[in-house]
Amino acid sequence: MAQIHSYLKHMRQVGASDLHLAAGRPPMLRASGHVSPIQGQPVLSDETLRGLMREVVNERQWRRFEREHDLDFATALPGIARFRGNYFEQQYGAGAVFRVVPDQIVAIERLGVPDVVTRMADIESGMVLVTGPTGSGKSTTLAGIVDLVNRNYARHIVTIEDPVEFVHENKRSVVSHREVGTDSDDFASALRAAMRQDADVILVGELRDLETISLAVEAASMGLLVFGTLHTNGAAKTVDRILDTFPADQREQARAALADSLAAVVSQILVRKRDGGRVGVHEILVRTPGLAGAIREGNTAMINSIIGAGRALGMQTLDSALLELVERGVIDGREAYLKAGDKRAFQQWA
Repeated sequence: MAQIHSYLKHMRQVGASDLHLAAGRPPMLRASGHVSPIQGQPVLSDETLRGLMREVVNERQWRRFEREHDLDFATALPGIARFRGNYFEQQYGAGAVFRVVPDQIVAIERLGVPDVVTRMADIESGMVLVTGPTGSGKSTTLAGIVDLVNRNYARHIVTIEDPVEFVHENKRSVVSHREVGTDSDDFASALRAAMRQDADVILVGELRDLETISLAVEAASMGLLVFGTLHTNGAAKTVDRILDTFPADQREQARAALADSLAAVVSQILVRKRDGGRVGVHEILVRTPGLAGAIREGNTAMINSIIGAGRALGMQTLDSALLELVERGVIDGREAYLKAGDKRAFQQWA
């Protein structure tokens, strides 16, 4: 058994979510949001760590890591779990992070998300973005929504990921998984191909660059349902991030296309609960005529007001969701204060 496999097995046994390996440090685990060393494990040298890392990737992947100094991939331990891995270079040498990918896709009804998020599986066309920082559960939420589409509708679903994380079995839909670097050269070429593959639903693992974002907006404008993720905090910042990707001379056209195609934004974070563990907190924006007008006019500052006026449609700001969890006793007021965007409403817990 590869040494990293023993670390991954231990990680599952103690309920950790992430394994951190870095030259110059002992192996460390993240559990309930906290990172701590694995007891009894020595500091890893760069040479030792590279030997461990080499054991769980193929020759092509290792050459790519040596060339680009960064590598995303997936690996599996039969009977244990699948893991998403990332290799990188850091100040003292090599580094690696492994994250658990649940063996089974958690049904969206069991994730504790607001009902409006579940209903996003019923959208027929447009762009749905799930955003948030790394480790906030974006992939899990998207997998749950796609699974519901798969259960309820006869569609062709194409997922484009780097690497493939959640594997969907065909239910009512047909699901085609495409892994960047293995099944396609990059996100953009896979997305371009999906529009020729009779896709009804496209999941883009990450909207990284102008070409991918432009193609995703185009696909949504053509009547496809496009799901994607961004590392942004909040709905307004997500819209700004999309538009800022475009050069100035293309931005007006991009605003018009996004105004017509954006169906929803779910921005989520994980917050520690008072009784242990973590809970997802969501900011939710859904399409309204007012939203389309604000985007088209470049007035994204109006988005928070649109969310505030849209509670009947299931919309909510992150701060209102945090306050509700404090009032219900789920999270601590101090924790909410630290996560809040506008801290004035949480000043009593500062």
